Amino acid sequence: MQIRKATKEDCPAIMKLVQELANYEKAPNEVTVTIDHFIESGFGSKPVWEAFVAENNGVVIAFALYYIRYSTWKGQRMYLEDLLVTDTMRGKGVGKLLMDKLIEECKTKNYNGLVWQVLDWNEPAINFYKKYEGLKFDDEWVNCSLNF
Repeated sequence: MQIRKATKEDCPAIMKLVQELANYEKAPNEVTVTIDHFIESGFGSKPVWEAFVAENNGVVIAFALYYIRYSTWKGQRMYLEDLLVTDTMRGKGVGKLLMDKLIEECKTKNYNGLVWQVLDWNEPAINFYKKYEGLKFDDEWVNCSLNF
């Protein structure tokens, strides 16, 4: 098992896992990003996301995709967009390895926090996150979005 920074060559495997995540979240038709846009957004002239992947025997089995957001109250914070471990590898410590790598990256780059969202019905993920000391669930904020 190896945890490493994602490369451009990992994008097709990551997109396959993104679709697996969408299926798990009961939204299989919501993934509309093209592979070209995905690659450009991560590895083009102005990348907006980074990721770590977990590789087992040369196969990408998990990823954690993030970007840096800015809080006017707190400063730079890492935003974890998605973390997925493929179904057959769940429960084997891969998610913990990825989360630990994200936390290490935050500390190395002096970000003041790591934030993310989890669906309220995703009990396995909620229970996984509860293992992290200092975790705070925030039920005050309402998610908003505009789609174009």
